[in-house]
Amino acid sequence: MKELVKTIACALVDHPEEVYVTEEENETSLVVSLKVSTEDMGKVIGKQGRIAKAIRTVVKAASAKDEKKVTVEIVQ
Repeated sequence: MKELVKTIACALVDHPEEVYVTEEENETSLVVSLKVSTEDMGKVIGKQGRIAKAIRTVVKAASAKDEKKVTVEIVQ
């Protein structure tokens, strides 16, 4: 999931070298944290959060075969 989120985020931003993605996994869930530059934050979130919601939907669909809940967090 880490590579999927990084690929999507790098395609959206102006500074792909400042995209950082980390994963934290436990028994039942996986938390993917996405960090981008402050200039690109609006591009990743989108109007009314539409882009962020779309990223979460794609990741949820990709993780459907796994039995873990995947959460995408966008951090500053």
